[in-house]
Amino acid sequence: MKRLGESFTTIFTKRDKTNKLVMDYVWKGKNHQYVFESMPIQSKLDNKKLNIDGKGLQFEEPFDGLKRDITMILLYASTSDVSHCAALDLCTLGSILGDKVALEHHIKQKYILVSRITGGANANSLGQLAQSYILKYLKEKLGTEFYISSNERIPLQDTEISFDIVVTKADKKVGIEISFQVTTNSTIERKAAQASERQALMTKASYKTAYVIDGAGNFERFAAISKICQHSDCTVAFSDSEFNILVDFLRENL
Repeated sequence: MKRLGESFTTIFTKRDKTNKLVMDYVWKGKNHQYVFESMPIQSKLDNKKLNIDGKGLQFEEPFDGLKRDITMILLYASTSDVSHCAALDLCTLGSILGDKVALEHHIKQKYILVSRITGGANANSLGQLAQSYILKYLKEKLGTEFYISSNERIPLQDTEISFDIVVTKADKKVGIEISFQVTTNSTIERKAAQASERQALMTKASYKTAYVIDGAGNFERFAAISKICQHSDCTVAFSDSEFNILVDFLRENL
């Protein structure tokens, strides 16, 4: 993206009658032309500029001209006459629109590619974003009769345990741990090592434990995931349908 932003006017040189830069591309065997609305821009082109970094994803933003320009490049640039520039030959998504099998394969491969190059700071942002989303989802679904908080410690006999989210109703509690790892690291191993003792302590106090686990990095650690599932009262993945399972579990146990 950085390379594209820096070299945009040398990559896309053709202009329409209004002197705006255009991209000629092919879709379903027919030639089309897209007129760029916002590109090129003077500032740095990156995830932050597009509001798709860890912080930006927490807020709803309009689908403006810049986002539309980048979307069209991602969809169709591989069919343009400048596909050899700035890795635009990888922008193939538009050519397989409507092909369910091809799309599924493409998205899985791209997810793995993105996972491998995602840095630690960004991974932390994604984890925080996941936690914020789940917190909001549970509050909306469970209502005010449940007290839901984040980064809270649950007092137990002779100790206390911290959880990413704690759901309380009357004298009952459920501690929820969240692990969303796009890259393989030791976080899931640490949670797995703690799972047995945490569940034992929580059960002794008549409390429950739950886990939300997702991300390619986590699923590469099969042994760790299995251990967590063995020592969890409820384990779900990151999706609304899975969160509904968690909501049902909370209602039944609190």
